[in-house]
Amino acid sequence: MTGRNILIIEDNSLNLELATDLLEVNGFTVNSAPTAEEGLRLARELLPDLVLMDIGLPGMDGLCATKDLKANPATRHLTVVGLTANAMKGDEEIALKAGCDGYLTKPINTRTFIETITRFIHASQEAPRNKPSAREEKS
Repeated sequence: MTGRNILIIEDNSLNLELATDLLEVNGFTVNSAPTAEEGLRLARELLPDLVLMDIGLPGMDGLCATKDLKANPATRHLTVVGLTANAMKGDEEIALKAGCDGYLTKPINTRTFIETITRFIHASQEAPRNKPSAREEKS
């Protein structure tokens, strides 16, 4: 089934477990990585329908990893949603400028999480492969 494969790049085991449980109980296939480097490898290998990217990863952070995905012709089409505990003014704009197609704050809202994820996947499937980034659409 297309549109059901999610890669979560998250170093916090509790956040990872919650997101994974919510996704799997709703029929999604979930793969995960605790570091940006491992996440990049899996993204290139699996080409998931959506990447949930923790922005505050140790070592290479999620913004650098997103830039790497968007710079690679094999992965630039992947939809990347930044996932972060940072909810300060301007943080969303920073994530979008780095190439994230969307932005979710932690803790995730368990009531709306699946609906939001589904919306991101549907939007990415309807858009052409060379779709503009979210920041270009806002301009």
